[in-house]
Amino acid sequence: MEIVAKAKMIRISPRKVRIVGDLIKKKNINEASGMLTYMPQKASFILKKLLDSAIANAKQKKYVDIDNLYIKNVIVDGGPVLKRFLPRAMGRATKIRKRISHITLVLDES
Repeated sequence: MEIVAKAKMIRISPRKVRIVGDLIKKKNINEASGMLTYMPQKASFILKKLLDSAIANAKQKKYVDIDNLYIKNVIVDGGPVLKRFLPRAMGRATKIRKRISHITLVLDES
């Protein structure tokens, strides 16, 4: 039985989250939680909170054994992009794209 937790409109680039998400994919939840605790990236803090939320969702279901859960998939999609401009030399402006992520974490029993 799959357990899903979602986080939407997170102000971090999807590319940065995918790097950390790929490291914890296919890992046991205890091992993944330990890895995320000691990673220096901002995305690891966000994924740790999302993993804790998914574990809490699993505890609500009576027939799920929490000790056998593993991370089946981490899906990171891009959201709307905030577009800003930065003044540059000689009257020019450069575009700044502030990206937003939608993260879906899927747990399953092994």
